[in-house]
Amino acid sequence: MQRVAFMLKLRPGTGPAYDKAHEAVWPEMLNLLKSSGVQEYSIFRRDELLFLYMRVEDFEATWQKIEQSPINTRWQQAMSEYFAPLEGLRENERFPMMREVFHLP
Repeated sequence: MQRVAFMLKLRPGTGPAYDKAHEAVWPEMLNLLKSSGVQEYSIFRRDELLFLYMRVEDFEATWQKIEQSPINTRWQQAMSEYFAPLEGLRENERFPMMREVFHLP
């Protein structure tokens, strides 16, 4: 099982609305995440900085399943107003990924 973490940024001032949107994530989106292989998923926010963490068997395979779904397309469209453009992507990255340097099981 992989533990995966990455960062995203919100547009200034959109944090409260982003939080509110995540108080009622669509049931079909939650089902998509689970059926695609997401075992655990957390989003942490500090001001406009988001830290996202998930446990998956294979991140790339899981994210490909998610990306192919029209449910995800609709969710991403609904969330797009909150996100700042991605910065600092390295070669072959979908998101600015974090490298795990320590884990206490």
